[in-house]
Amino acid sequence: MKVWPFTHIKNRLVNWLVKDAPVSGIPACDIDRIIYEIQPCDIILVEGRNRISEIIKLTTRSTWSHAAIYIGPLENIRNKTLRAQIEPFFDGSDHEPLLIEGLIGKGVVITPLSEYKKDHIRLCRPVGMSKNDMQRVMTYCADHLGSVYDVRHVFDLLRLLFPFFFLPRQWFTSLYQRKSRQTNKKQICSSLLAEAFASVKFPILPAIRRNKAGKIEFIHRNPKLFVPKDFDLSPYFEIIKYPLFGAENAGIYRSLPWREGALSNDEAGVSLRQTTSRKRDDSSTPD
Repeated sequence: MKVWPFTHIKNRLVNWLVKDAPVSGIPACDIDRIIYEIQPCDIILVEGRNRISEIIKLTTRSTWSHAAIYIGPLENIRNKTLRAQIEPFFDGSDHEPLLIEGLIGKGVVITPLSEYKKDHIRLCRPVGMSKNDMQRVMTYCADHLGSVYDVRHVFDLLRLLFPFFFLPRQWFTSLYQRKSRQTNKKQICSSLLAEAFASVKFPILPAIRRNKAGKIEFIHRNPKLFVPKDFDLSPYFEIIKYPLFGAENAGIYRSLPWREGALSNDEAGVSLRQTTSRKRDDSSTPD
């Protein structure tokens, strides 16, 4: 099969962008607690460890570079339509907790939640959504399984967020083009989820305006303009955190396993602080 030079270059670039960096240290989240507590239709945000993740985080000024929707284990999916959509794309255990996500180089796929056990993740739960609408959102996402990942969309979005000041923002981008759903089946992670929630009129970060009558109205935001951090910022999603060591009980933070005398400088490593002990006369009065 003949591969055109441009396609070869694009494939090489994609492989370079998606190569994961080694895991540094222990993940900040307790994946076992997350698996126990997560519910269908929850959105998980992932910090990400590859090069494209670093570019997205830098450009969007956010910790989060990727978003996916949780659908649960196959054994718990009672909706026959949804299950029929998923089964051809996953041949693992019926007990495995599953996500639907769009991945560069792979397209829209089914992924076990356990794939992110070494990553920093967060849950975003739609507040007040009916079970029927949850099923519709998940079914919408499942309907796009097998779709190609829209690489150009990513770069258009990054150019829009980090624009050349001497060029109009709408130039050289496909984000503002009106294409029907049938003619544009390519997706990225956040736009697919935005479309799914818009299909049941559930807000993420809508544009809010007053009409001529002075009444407030919500306007659907272009799903192509969404990025993962929008689910974190949305007032319509509950943010749920499951740290490695919880601090739910009063005073438990005092027993956390802090390393005395050490100071983390992020990527620069850990430095040891020089500390001097000084006896204190408890009976003396401080100045």
